[in-house]
Amino acid sequence: MKSLKAVLLYGFLLWLIPFAVAILIFPIKTSSPALFESIMPVVLTLCVVFFSILYFRKLEAGLLKEGVLLGVIWFAISLALDLLMFMWGPMKMTFADYMMDIGLTYLIFPAVTIGFGYLIEKR
Repeated sequence: MKSLKAVLLYGFLLWLIPFAVAILIFPIKTSSPALFESIMPVVLTLCVVFFSILYFRKLEAGLLKEGVLLGVIWFAISLALDLLMFMWGPMKMTFADYMMDIGLTYLIFPAVTIGFGYLIEKR
């Protein structure tokens, strides 16, 4: 990893920003669940693309490997922080319910970072 500090900071922000958006638009979840479920992956994708651009712009070599590591770390950070909230915190959910409702969406992280790493490395 080129900058573990940046990876961890961006990973935390990748969890925090969508979480804050979810709280702000939570009334939509009860009135129009499908709309809420459509908005959140878009927010997540916009965030991961933005932070991927910030991270990859300073790298020159080993970008595919970096993309794999970056995506896995960001996935793990969001999963860990969410599990604190959704399994042991105020919003009790089983692990299976959490993964079906929220957790799998975080696979957007490695999908985007691996794609970035691959494309930049090939140019």
